[in-house]
Amino acid sequence: MMNSIKELLDKEVCSRNNNCELSYERPDPLLVASRYKDEYIILLCALFGYGKASLIVKFLDSLNFDLLNEKEEIIDKELESFYYRFQNSEDVKTIFKTFRKMRQEDSLNDIFFQTYKKENNILEALDSLISRIHKVASYSSQGFTFLVSSPLKRDKQGQIKEIGNAPYKRWMMYLRWMVRNDNLDLGLWKDIDKKDLILPLDTHTFKVSQKLGLLDRKTYDLKSAILITEKLKEFDSLDPIKYDFALYRIGQEKIID
Repeated sequence: MMNSIKELLDKEVCSRNNNCELSYERPDPLLVASRYKDEYIILLCALFGYGKASLIVKFLDSLNFDLLNEKEEIIDKELESFYYRFQNSEDVKTIFKTFRKMRQEDSLNDIFFQTYKKENNILEALDSLISRIHKVASYSSQGFTFLVSSPLKRDKQGQIKEIGNAPYKRWMMYLRWMVRNDNLDLGLWKDIDKKDLILPLDTHTFKVSQKLGLLDRKTYDLKSAILITEKLKEFDSLDPIKYDFALYRIGQEKIID
């Protein structure tokens, strides 16, 4: 059974690993992100990467990412009428001003890698990045917290709790883009091992993983994302997340019933 699933996924990975997969006819936030080499712009593309794919791309196309180089007053003025789903204009302006400030001080790669190297843990490294954004922003709203995500929940011993945490899909997608390097993913971060990546779990990959027998849990959370990743390691222990885009397209295009 698992052999035939591996065969299906390997075949999909081969056919999907090309630039033809990214187009306005087959929209994906990576279509916009792949035009840039700037890790902050690419993260903006990932964080706004929720909802209908065509509307994500339309919104990202409307943004002037050069504003990350401008003064805060200009950012406020230019983004006054910009909003996207759960984010009002204040939320959009704040993320731009926060990233403007951060990129003058540090690279996202450095912030992430410092914790990753020390803890040897992708979730701890991710938590350090999310916490830094909240600290620099010094701003709170429902829309902004949804956009950036909350820091990961911890138990009394200070350990990250997998149960109860959202799957952090957009962040895991960003890490896939930045760490993996092929015809789709950008591979701009060189010091993170791709075997440590976790599946960016969205509704498509969640349902497809259940149908294929890669997951028997019914809860859409971080633990499910980790369990599917462990299963995918049986197919490729060094690069389990290479199957992510294929799983996503299989679900999106309803290739299996």
